Amino acid sequence: MLVLGINAYHGDSSAAILRDGKLIAAVEEERFRRIKHWAGLPTLSMQYCLDEAGIKFSDLHHIAINLDPKVNNFRRLLFILRTRPSLKLIFERLQKRTQTKSVQQSIAEAFPGQAMKAQVHHIEHHLAHLASSYLCSPFKDAINVSIDGMGDFASAAWGPGVDGKSTIEDRVYFPHSLGIFYSALTQWLGFPHYGDEYKVMGLAPYGQPNQMDLMRKIVHLRPDGSFRINLDCFRHHKESVAYTWDNGSPDCGILYSEGLEALLGPARKKDEPLDQRHKDIARSVQAMYEEAFFHLCNTLHKRHGGENLTISGGCGMNSVANGKVRRHTPFKHIYIQSAAGDAGGAIGAALIAHQNLTSSTTTAQPSPSPTTSREARFHMSHAYWGPQSSDIEIATLLDAETNRIQAEG
Repeated sequence: MLVLGINAYHGDSSAAILRDGKLIAAVEEERFRRIKHWAGLPTLSMQYCLDEAGIKFSDLHHIAINLDPKVNNFRRLLFILRTRPSLKLIFERLQKRTQTKSVQQSIAEAFPGQAMKAQVHHIEHHLAHLASSYLCSPFKDAINVSIDGMGDFASAAWGPGVDGKSTIEDRVYFPHSLGIFYSALTQWLGFPHYGDEYKVMGLAPYGQPNQMDLMRKIVHLRPDGSFRINLDCFRHHKESVAYTWDNGSPDCGILYSEGLEALLGPARKKDEPLDQRHKDIARSVQAMYEEAFFHLCNTLHKRHGGENLTISGGCGMNSVANGKVRRHTPFKHIYIQSAAGDAGGAIGAALIAHQNLTSSTTTAQPSPSPTTSREARFHMSHAYWGPQSSDIEIATLLDAETNRIQAEG
């Protein structure tokens, strides 16, 4: 059985393909488009995966997408009833969901002349994240955590994985989000581009965590391990924040509000020098994220025990925090999906779809199914699943370009 997973219409668009539950290929669209964090329908990545599998689009059995517009609708309704957002905002959100629901048509149009025989499966965003780590890990049992900006009306999800079956125990719902907290503070520090959070991680060591009193006014930790953010400091819950991908390059509008500037002072302007307070705030932002992350991990360990932890979601790219997990939690064995962000959701969506399909078509047997057997389960032990060039291809290219290279000195 062949399952193609995709992350589409969001930053780091990607595709991955499984044959009988084993990964054959996975790649981000930016590798072909040469635009960082490329967003849209990853048609070139999809074609690459099909080529690696040796099949045509019309041969494909199933397509899995790491989003499901039908999940968490009760929470969406509660949010509308409690906050009564403007009709304009509701209309804009409905437009985005309509676009999401037309993905199947867009996929079919991307492969003209080939019949689309594949069944499309919508997989909840964070379930795909959790699967991308747990179902790719060597662990039979683990606690699984996914934290990011937002996906399918949730910003975080967690739960135990047992015998190859991942479940969501609880979530943090819109509008509360550690990912949005980190992104908004990244913007406040004068780094406006999509994916600039790594600059805050890099700036943090030059400062001191002496602004934690202010950070704790922005992020509040709860006894159950979850968190809330001070909505007075943000815009995304009460007005539309532009998210576009002109020419494939994703761009996010300003997430912080005047309330954040009232708390921290004016945001750093473009080309304004970085002073020591900026560095201290960067360090404090990183420390606040770590405090919330470790609080969740420690709470889950108290609840479930165990030594194994898997990490996914965009915040799973925070390697500084990841490197401290063993020091600040009881977990001894950590598996982090190499593509922890939305790109890895393509892998997770495909794995969940395969698991659902095989569990629904098999009857009880004396031997375990491939998706639940620790020995038979796929283990993603490296990240080299994309295009590669052979020595012959490299030599041929160099020979073809010799004259130009020599002319340029």
